[in-house]
Amino acid sequence: MNAALRLLTVLGGSILLTAAAGWIVDLLLRRADARDPGTPLWHSLRRCRPALQIVLLAALLRAAYHQTAWRPLQEHQAAVGRALSLALIGAGAWLIVGVASAVVESGYARYATGTRDPARVRRVRTQVTLIMRVVTAVVAVVAVAAMLLTFPSFRALGTSVLASAGIIGIVAGVAAQSTLGNLFAGFQIAFGDMVRIGDTVVVAGEWGVVEDITLTFLAVRTWDERRITMPVSYFTTRPFENWSRGGVQMTGTVFLHCDHAAPVDLIREKVHEILNHCREWDGRGWDVAVTETTPSTMVVRAIVTAKDADDLWTVRCAVREQLIAWLSEKHPEALPRLVLAPTPGTEPAAGDPGGRWTKPGP
Repeated sequence: MNAALRLLTVLGGSILLTAAAGWIVDLLLRRADARDPGTPLWHSLRRCRPALQIVLLAALLRAAYHQTAWRPLQEHQAAVGRALSLALIGAGAWLIVGVASAVVESGYARYATGTRDPARVRRVRTQVTLIMRVVTAVVAVVAVAAMLLTFPSFRALGTSVLASAGIIGIVAGVAAQSTLGNLFAGFQIAFGDMVRIGDTVVVAGEWGVVEDITLTFLAVRTWDERRITMPVSYFTTRPFENWSRGGVQMTGTVFLHCDHAAPVDLIREKVHEILNHCREWDGRGWDVAVTETTPSTMVVRAIVTAKDADDLWTVRCAVREQLIAWLSEKHPEALPRLVLAPTPGTEPAAGDPGGRWTKPGP
């Protein structure tokens, strides 16, 4: 058998075996998925088929390329073997990460389906996300190290590095102090249940929803679609507001500055009417009271409730807008006015015996 025929046999046979193995594995996963459609694991594992086929193909070629007796391969035997080894290591890492992701995501999906508590679901989602990133980072580091060890020059370098590992470790620890602090803070957030993906928080005076958590930073999406990226150590060293802790139901306030002559009882009735026509109000409670007075105005506070932060914002805006419009139309005297002292040549306006508002005289 000549060299060209051997090359075609080895290459073609490896490709056929790889394709057959991939088809068989995919067929088994499809049958398992059909028998148990409620388990997303089998469908997720089917996405690992390309990585599995590359691993099989690289392993078969790595084991059989010596038998080709093809001169170019024999002349570059070491380089070809190293390239196949690198492909095998890279595809193996890809396969491990894919399988781990499928298993973890399947477990999370089953947990989320069977749990009615949104806070627990967000907590598990945060932990799953961070666990997968840790697994991916560890596998990537091990794969890169294994690739480097295939080069003889790096083996010698590795020996010298191990000899001075103590000094390098001290230097790296000092240089990466901030990074390591964020890393441990990420684990503390994930498993300490301080903040979770989907929580509504107020940090640095900004209100938003936690959109992403990594081992080193946390992203908050604000109401105007901005993204605030902060180190995770911020949430372990400084106080912040988490509106999703202890349930998502919330109570909010609406403040209005009114004239002392404002009809508080009518305002109270109007607030109740506005809330009864507001779909976002959850009906848990409401109140209207005068909380403060100044020489020129009094402060009327309306308390409203809603099932979450988004609905609370809508309720507060609706009460504020409709109440001001109603006062402007029905009771304009209830709105604050600028008090001016009478000046020579002016007289009190009609309907203003106290002389708070003036108009020019004749």
